[in-house]
Amino acid sequence: MMLIRYLSQVGKYFLMLKEIFNKQTKWSVMKRLIFKEIDDLIIDSLGIVCFISFFIGGVVAIQTALNLTNPLIPKYLIGFATRQSVILEFAPTFISVIMAGKMGSYITSSIGTMRVTEQIDALEVMGVNSLNYLVFPKIVALLMYPFVIGISMFLGIFGGWMACAYGGFSTGEDFIAGAQMEFIPFHITYAFIKTLIFAMLLATIPSFHGYYMKGGALEVGKASTVSFVWTSVCIILLNYILTQLLLG
Repeated sequence: MMLIRYLSQVGKYFLMLKEIFNKQTKWSVMKRLIFKEIDDLIIDSLGIVCFISFFIGGVVAIQTALNLTNPLIPKYLIGFATRQSVILEFAPTFISVIMAGKMGSYITSSIGTMRVTEQIDALEVMGVNSLNYLVFPKIVALLMYPFVIGISMFLGIFGGWMACAYGGFSTGEDFIAGAQMEFIPFHITYAFIKTLIFAMLLATIPSFHGYYMKGGALEVGKASTVSFVWTSVCIILLNYILTQLLLG
């Protein structure tokens, strides 16, 4: 019974994706909505992303340095390990899970509140495709999400360099030499492919839970929690699949 319920939800989700791109809202209206979503979802997220990235990069470098106790192991490996950790996993995946909480709860609660207060019904009565009006601007805004992840990568590696250079674990030159060692450009491509797919999940799964929720104000809170859980689960599952496909 539960399996059938989950399958029906998955089917409803894909039908929602199809409906988003039908009956487009006028560009003059859509342009304003897109800029608002860029401000709410991208610009407002930069502060927390920068803060977390810098300090987690520092922690990764310190943990690596503390585990390289053998004097035969060169210190530049700290920079190498920090770069690989930040670019391959930390920036695209860990930040996306955090954004599932920040962006996801905002999207679900805002759309859920519109559903509770019957604003979505009013849009439908006016002949507007409410899914296109509400969700499409979020998808377009989150096309800028790789820009956020690029900043996260830079600050993560910079935080690692600061921790090494000023924490006495190795010299800044050694860290930079390690960060440049055996660099594979495809790893950046891989990270941004993941990021774009995660951005689609961040825009649509919370919107789905907000749009189709039933009840009152209490249910809006519950829908936000459920959307965070499912967005995180999908991100982690797709992370495994994409890693296997692109790097395996």
